[in-house]
Amino acid sequence: MLDFQPWDELLKQYVNDRGLVDYRTWEQSPQKLTDWLQTVSQVNPELLDSNQQLALWLNLYNALTIARVLRKYPIDSILPKFLGIPNWLAFWWFFSRPVYTINSDSYSLSNIEHDILRPQFKEPRIHFALVCASMGCPLLRNEAYWSDRVLTQLDEDARRFINNPDKVYYNSKTQTLYCSKIFKWYKKDFLTLANSVPEYIQNYLVDTSLNAATPVEYLDYSWKLNQRISA
Repeated sequence: MLDFQPWDELLKQYVNDRGLVDYRTWEQSPQKLTDWLQTVSQVNPELLDSNQQLALWLNLYNALTIARVLRKYPIDSILPKFLGIPNWLAFWWFFSRPVYTINSDSYSLSNIEHDILRPQFKEPRIHFALVCASMGCPLLRNEAYWSDRVLTQLDEDARRFINNPDKVYYNSKTQTLYCSKIFKWYKKDFLTLANSVPEYIQNYLVDTSLNAATPVEYLDYSWKLNQRISA
């Protein structure tokens, strides 16, 4: 049975309205998340409609990410540094190693993002919903994605991300658009709906007038853990 309620309750309990996760407290009681992931592993995605599948994979990606952090916590980043240099082997291990089986098929986080969500749904707004436990990521919702309103939720995510000056801002003096590297890494996806990154952003960014000629600079991406410290 497809039931997102336990996941929704966990998000409400451990994630604040700024998308920060109380991993320290959650790490002490991980069983509810483990049990929910085990229950969902029995679901056959092929029997679900499109919106149910979309909500399922978005929720699973974020839940599996948190589960992996909880196993390793305390950590400061999913991309630890070795001798001052980011450890890209750890990055590969985190994203590319199979971590979950659903309906007898094994998946890594990369499989979910690049082999299912991106090609199957062709929905650029997923990049404002998938949260890799880092401050450079979108803010994690403190609620589950629900099949009956997942598209509305994605639109809300897009507006929140693009109107967050930590992720996107326009410098009117230099007439330059500064934005997250997510728009660089997944430029191809955004260009399915717009002729340029500035024109895609213009659909959501308030009080601006951007066009294809607007210069773009990409912001540094923070791999610092998206954690909040419990009282």
